[in-house]
Amino acid sequence: MTDATIPAATGATGSLLEPDARTRRRNAAEARFRLYGLIAVGIGLFFLAALMISIFMNGAGAFQQTAYTLPIEFRQDVLDKNGTGDIETIKSVKTFAYKPLIREAILREIYRLDIETPLAGAKVKGFSSDLDNLFSDGAPATLRDMVLSDPGLIGQTVTVKLIASSRVDGYLKGRVSRESIARDKNLDAVHLDLVDELRAAGVVAKGFNLAFITGPDASDARPEQAGMGVAMLGSFFMMLVVLLLSLPIGVAASIYLEEFAPKNRITDLIEVNISNLAAVPSIVFGILGLAVFIQVMHLPQSAPLVGGLVLTLMTLPTIIISTRASLKSVPPSIRDAALGVGASKMQAVFHHVLPLAMPGILTGTIIGLAQALGETAPLLLIGMVGYIASNYPDGVASGFLDPNSAMPAQIFEWAKRADPAFYERAWGGIIILLVFLMTMNIIAILLRRRFERRW
Repeated sequence: MTDATIPAATGATGSLLEPDARTRRRNAAEARFRLYGLIAVGIGLFFLAALMISIFMNGAGAFQQTAYTLPIEFRQDVLDKNGTGDIETIKSVKTFAYKPLIREAILREIYRLDIETPLAGAKVKGFSSDLDNLFSDGAPATLRDMVLSDPGLIGQTVTVKLIASSRVDGYLKGRVSRESIARDKNLDAVHLDLVDELRAAGVVAKGFNLAFITGPDASDARPEQAGMGVAMLGSFFMMLVVLLLSLPIGVAASIYLEEFAPKNRITDLIEVNISNLAAVPSIVFGILGLAVFIQVMHLPQSAPLVGGLVLTLMTLPTIIISTRASLKSVPPSIRDAALGVGASKMQAVFHHVLPLAMPGILTGTIIGLAQALGETAPLLLIGMVGYIASNYPDGVASGFLDPNSAMPAQIFEWAKRADPAFYERAWGGIIILLVFLMTMNIIAILLRRRFERRW
């Protein structure tokens, strides 16, 4: 094959096998566009990686908790002075009475390890209130709960793990430094010296904080005991309401609008309004829920049932739009074939069109639920933000109707509290929320592949 030349009649010169200047400029522009695309993807991945690293670095500490391992002597002269073992008498002993038991235990360890500290008294029972600041305010309540669940502990010495205060916990995690502790009213350098000695002896150490995942929220005085367990349960009940309402209503409305409704101005108006509702800010749905469900219908404030109803209103447009798109993607030949062999319109839709559209419907539903799971603004207006979720519901009915919080509302509440331990738990709550969202998206992918059919 020989190199052909451009005919002279065209007014151009050169070889057909060699690109001219115009072609070279076009190729260069295409290469630059590809480069811009790669740069854009790289920037997006960089910020995503920075976000994930920031979340895990700030939130990983919430999954660890500092605790003391101490032999606690449950003294009978303090907990059951009469020695009768009567449970009512034991219950009458307040939490404050358990503090001396903790002080005695830590002092015994100090003397056993021969640690020199001005915090230790002259006697084992010479209590020092300064030692109380090393422990969580909930530590005495932990001992009281143990005794009430097993009164046989009275008179025995049992090794118990007691949670450290948020400042001590922050010191071992690097969140609190000796410089910052100088401005603290609860701890000083003497306390940190004692903590260093106890850590070297193995009396105090960090461990996995299961209570952060399963435990309830705590007051501002006990940030080290705050957990996501009750808020996770509140989110579960809310998502159950959303699923039970939004899926059947959304799918039924989509099937009617796409397959049965006549094409006229009324249906056009409905479709436009559905599309507009999908773009409405979520806080507007919160205002609607406050006005309708709480002020008019007088449903309980801060209840997961109300939160679920509000999120259902917010999720319905997303489910309807995704379901209609899935129904449209089914080829018309499927409908025509079903009708051609004698099937009714309803049989063609429910026996042929709907099964083929099911992967897209399930995917859209789960994505809508994931979006609702992370919403905070609607929950602001129905009272879920600001409520301390400190108790688990007694049953299924109370789970729907009793006041509770939700994961995004709990994260928002922790983020605005003053103690840095709550801020750390807010980041940890984000990690848990991301795990839930990733799980739901993975389920959506698996369901899509499971029910996907080829035609």
